[in-house]
Amino acid sequence: MQKLSIVDIISKIENEELFQAVASDYSFTIKIDDYVPYACAAVHNGHQFRKELWPKCLHTEYDRWYEEDPKTKTMLKPQPIVISGMDSRFEYDLNRDPKNAIYEDAWGKQLWKEPLTEDEKSRSLEKHQNFYKVVHALIRKLELKFGCCVVYDLHSYNWKRWDREVPTWNLGTSNIDNKRFDNAIEAWREQLSKIKLPNGIPTTSKINDTFQGNGYFLKFITNNFKNTLVLATEVAKVYCDETDQIIYPEVVSAIRKGLKKQLPEHALNFYNIYSN
Repeated sequence: MQKLSIVDIISKIENEELFQAVASDYSFTIKIDDYVPYACAAVHNGHQFRKELWPKCLHTEYDRWYEEDPKTKTMLKPQPIVISGMDSRFEYDLNRDPKNAIYEDAWGKQLWKEPLTEDEKSRSLEKHQNFYKVVHALIRKLELKFGCCVVYDLHSYNWKRWDREVPTWNLGTSNIDNKRFDNAIEAWREQLSKIKLPNGIPTTSKINDTFQGNGYFLKFITNNFKNTLVLATEVAKVYCDETDQIIYPEVVSAIRKGLKKQLPEHALNFYNIYSN
């Protein structure tokens, strides 16, 4: 893996180079092992939190971990194109627009002991902006090369906070063209339900049950590229103990194995249908 500037990352994408890189400010990673008509993202995978912000933050390290999406990058590791955040959403949220990317409060609890300075905010927002410069370059390249593209936007959610039965997998589709992409949406829901998990964990999959797909990552791509479908895909945190902060590696491995099989199959079918 190389450390590269944003300019160099974009240049490599434009030249269709294969590479693995971390941004020079260590805010995100990207790997392109092959140019294919699909890409994967784990925008909330990151846990880094700028040290200068520690004294101002009221939330604990555990509080932050609880609301992040740990191991989502690991689940996508076998895929040929993966972009993943390294910073915690508590510094800036890549799935919110720039005006709302820096939290004032988080899940009902005040985040900062004292307001951040404009300089502290601008340092975070610059990283947010740079991430989306690369996302734009990547999707532009894939659309130009293949005519269409599908992006798998992987998140996880805290299923134990719900007071009802919730699905293992949830697709949020409220901000995409459901009429145009209905077959691809339903096919992805069905394929997710085929992923087998250990320890008796069920693999139910539903659409717009717990979340509706209102994230900025999806909206940014959808608003800028007419032939790219973003599938906001949430997996319940059945792969960890939310309370004790314990990861279950055998479940993470099973999810990774399942996505390794189902995701390329779905992407190929999508390309065969929508490339024309």
